[in-house]
Amino acid sequence: MSRHMTRTAGIFLRPRPQSFITPQSRLASSNSHHDEHHGEQHVEDSVSYSKEDFSSPVWRNFVLLGLAAAGFYKLAPAPGDDTYLTRFIAHYSTPRDVWENIRFKHLLLTVEGSDDTLLVADAKRPPIHRYRYPQRLEQSSPHLHPVGSTVDVSDVVVKNDGA
Repeated sequence: MSRHMTRTAGIFLRPRPQSFITPQSRLASSNSHHDEHHGEQHVEDSVSYSKEDFSSPVWRNFVLLGLAAAGFYKLAPAPGDDTYLTRFIAHYSTPRDVWENIRFKHLLLTVEGSDDTLLVADAKRPPIHRYRYPQRLEQSSPHLHPVGSTVDVSDVVVKNDGA
């Protein structure tokens, strides 16, 4: 066994001392004994607290605020009334027909944009016809062919794209 393994085995195999739980005795003391022991005296709380009841300013303000809210609710103009605030908001807000025109233009531009997106998404490259041996186009003889049975390929240019 190596030295390290021997040391590890010794830790686990070493007998451990038994720990016994002993009941602790309760040290009872009274306040007077405690004060005498530490040389401290019991100090009364010197902070004075205010009297708390429903006559405090918090409750008075709460009741006044509730009465003000109820009075405003009862005396406020109805939604259909033409008040100064309603006229002020109507004067500085944008009319309804302007918003309808803006929404309609937005709809048209959205439809046009979606059409453009579909056009680009569905676009395909034009088909390219690739011949395996394009030099055969140049090998045909222009003689001994009946009239109209051949296609004129004199203007066809063979393009070599490196493939």
